[in-house]
Amino acid sequence: MRVKYVLNEVLVGLWRNVTMTVAMIITMSVSLFMLGASVLMYMQVDQMKDYYYGNIQVSIFLADDVNDGQRQAIAAAIDNSPLLAEKTYETKEQALERFKKLWADSPDFVNAINANSLPESYRVKLNDPEKYEEFAKTVEGLPGIRQIIDQRQTLEKVFEIFNAIQVGALFVASFMALAALLLVGNTIQVAAYSKRREVAVMKLVGASNWFIQAPFVLEAMVAGIVGALLGFGLLFLSKVILLDNKLQALTTIITPVPTGNLWLMLPLLAGIGSLVSAITAWVTLRFYLKV
Repeated sequence: MRVKYVLNEVLVGLWRNVTMTVAMIITMSVSLFMLGASVLMYMQVDQMKDYYYGNIQVSIFLADDVNDGQRQAIAAAIDNSPLLAEKTYETKEQALERFKKLWADSPDFVNAINANSLPESYRVKLNDPEKYEEFAKTVEGLPGIRQIIDQRQTLEKVFEIFNAIQVGALFVASFMALAALLLVGNTIQVAAYSKRREVAVMKLVGASNWFIQAPFVLEAMVAGIVGALLGFGLLFLSKVILLDNKLQALTTIITPVPTGNLWLMLPLLAGIGSLVSAITAWVTLRFYLKV
């Protein structure tokens, strides 16, 4: 009977303050959606770093007037480096073919470029990309080299942007979470006020604190779980509609989001939503009901 009473009071409480309950659920779902998105982004950036840093290359562009002796000396310096994992030589003609593929959508721009406009180069993959400077010291200054470019420097700038987006998403999620907590507290306070006489009678007849507080705490937990489900639904739709469809071209830059990581957000958001809501409701009741 007690369990049946508690569950019945939860349903009655949710329906009694339906507008505030809906507002609480919506706010909770948005905040949990932002939290889930930021957690997914953290996981994705780490995955992208492993992928890109594992395939990073150092580009050694040769001067237009490089001769065979200089070219062989540069190749020998690269081969003698203990950091060398893989080396590829690219002629001017090969560079032009790669350029045509990269700029296939701009035919006028491609037609304005010929093989002589592009330098020949060595593409070097290091067994430890962190030791780029040590490798560069072995080849820089050799005659025939125009420029040495480390792709890692460019990637770090890209990841700095992603990290800024991560921080922004966490800030928005924190702001929305605060709004959700305030709504949870206000909703529980209103619900407790509407039942103040019933609560007073229950206290007089010796009802336990748990028995009085349970319907209110469970009411907040239900709202938190529903908000978590809606937030997860938004995450799922965002992945399917945006990343897997509308923004599919970005997969050349952003590695695909694993489905396993996405489903991991469901128990995470549900746990956080229900736990935070329950704690907020319990603290509110401790101050308001004095039980």
